[in-house]
Amino acid sequence: MKSPSAADLSVFLCTALHLNFSKAAIELGLTPSALSHSIKALENRLGVRLFNRTTRSVALTEAGERLYARLKPAFRDIDDALEDLNHFRDKPSGNLRITAGRQACELVLLPIASEFLQVYGDIRLEVVESDALLDIVAGGFDAGVRFGNRLEADMVSLPIGPTMRSVVVGSPVFFQRHATPQKPEELHDLPCIRHRFPSGAMYRWEFERGGISQEIEVNGPLTLGDVSLMVGPALQGLGLAYVFEEMVSEHLRSGRLVQVLADWCPYYPGLHLYYPSRRHVPAPLKAFIDFARNRPQTSQKL
Repeated sequence: MKSPSAADLSVFLCTALHLNFSKAAIELGLTPSALSHSIKALENRLGVRLFNRTTRSVALTEAGERLYARLKPAFRDIDDALEDLNHFRDKPSGNLRITAGRQACELVLLPIASEFLQVYGDIRLEVVESDALLDIVAGGFDAGVRFGNRLEADMVSLPIGPTMRSVVVGSPVFFQRHATPQKPEELHDLPCIRHRFPSGAMYRWEFERGGISQEIEVNGPLTLGDVSLMVGPALQGLGLAYVFEEMVSEHLRSGRLVQVLADWCPYYPGLHLYYPSRRHVPAPLKAFIDFARNRPQTSQKL
């Protein structure tokens, strides 16, 4: 049996990572049919089926799972060896993959990334927007961005944004029709714009004052999966919204929105860039870490 090439195994690893032929083909610069042909050729050469494929899903077989588990650390060692060469360059180069939620992207990550890429022109950054709590190692990411109070113990983290606050806001028209709440529990009697997590769970609005914490399950006519979409309906008077203060600061200053329950709205640890503590830090990620840490706008906010 002729041994498969490193290129053949790279195709397998990418497909096993995504479990989606179309996504793997895009990352590898192949057509889906060419990738499918490569996988079939590899399976024929090895004499075992690596993937179970249907019209709706792709899954690893037991043999595929075993091969993936053995190859992944070996290829990571190869990547790390090649990354070491970056220390001999004037500026690092290569690919950098970071995952972050929609609000983290808009409020912190993309402003930093735009400045970073103007300095490091040989680095290619891919930002994958997802509000789900992804496993960055399993997902093939170099790093992620998340609130500091939601990080696993085995992660190294760097604050890249200020402390943040959620606020309850409504339009002047809304308060012409409804009473202004004085306590969080009074939200039960008011129409609110709700948020559902990617997991399917409904977000319970969080409040805290004088060491007393409350979580309120609100009701209302509209449920959204993206917090940033709540601002528009709130401006139109549909209901109260619970959003990051930075998202509505201009509307609050202009009077288009009014804040309520201000003394109950808590501050959160700011957004953090995090990455695995047990992995070699690639040169593009190290450059991004150093840039974010020394960025004047970041330093002034922290």
